[in-house]
Amino acid sequence: MKHLPSSKRIAVAGQVLRFSQSGQGSPTIVMLGGTGSTLEGWFKLFPEIEQLGAVVTYDRPGVGGSARPREAQMGTTVILQLRALLREIGARPPFLLVGHSFGGLHANLFARVYPEETCGVLFLEATAPDDVLNMKRYRSRLQRAVTGLLDRVSPPDPNDEVSNEAETVAEIAEAPEFPLIPVTVLSGGKRLPRWMVPMEAQRERERNQEALARLSPLGERVIAKRSAHFPQMSEPQVVLEALSTLIRRTQR
Repeated sequence: MKHLPSSKRIAVAGQVLRFSQSGQGSPTIVMLGGTGSTLEGWFKLFPEIEQLGAVVTYDRPGVGGSARPREAQMGTTVILQLRALLREIGARPPFLLVGHSFGGLHANLFARVYPEETCGVLFLEATAPDDVLNMKRYRSRLQRAVTGLLDRVSPPDPNDEVSNEAETVAEIAEAPEFPLIPVTVLSGGKRLPRWMVPMEAQRERERNQEALARLSPLGERVIAKRSAHFPQMSEPQVVLEALSTLIRRTQR
């Protein structure tokens, strides 16, 4: 991780957040990690990503070096905190959002609420609203048992983002239409064993990834053939190429 920029902590919107800021130029690339993912999870994209523009990574509340959430982390709360952070550290729009996994929900909502500040979105193995609504029904008995055991051993924080995922999905549904901006949906093409993810769940996931690409008439799909859920780790060059192409599309 030697190429990662140094991180700092700052208090914004009543919340202490850890962030890093590096690179220069336009656009400002804002990295939104998945649930529990720290800014170190992007390390394989550095330093090359800094050649594409200014880059901001951060830990959401309760993750890594950021303090525990002081209020329920519904989608609107998260994007208000993010926008306050970007303003406080002097990050300038236009913002190109990179949303991995659960961070895709926040990128989706941010683009709808702040379309004038968002020039494009890279949905990276991103969670779609219908994933939250439908995927749990495909969990096996073993998966349900393991989840129940973990919840008993380490009860979830009622303020964390997963505990408030239904509210976040409802906020996306009630938000304005997704803006007419370039979108790239980068999906992992490597299928997991059926005992881990049933075929019905894989088909649902594929439909939902296609739906993300249809959010904008300028949407495209890219498949990282050798990756599952973390292309930024298994195929960082594919992610960087998709990001570079997306930036060029925003500049047309």
